[in-house]
Amino acid sequence: MAQLTKLDLAGLKCPLPAVRTRKALKTLRPGDRLEVHCTDPLSVIDIPHRIRETGDKVEITERAEHRVVFLIEKMNGLSPIAAKP
Repeated sequence: MAQLTKLDLAGLKCPLPAVRTRKALKTLRPGDRLEVHCTDPLSVIDIPHRIRETGDKVEITERAEHRVVFLIEKMNGLSPIAAKP
């Protein structure tokens, strides 16, 4: 059964939200989800970019003036970038 893990990164500045999100994803199994709460405005650029590199799925589920919430689904673990010859 898929698991939902929550990660509160409020108050952290770039690049820490993206780095910690990627680290947390490494502990998940395919199908698991990670809900990430951030306050750094640059996270709307950094986190989706890093997640696309891993081949996982990311969406912004909430975007307010001082908070962004991402929902990330761990895929099969094969990066589309690493899979290229």
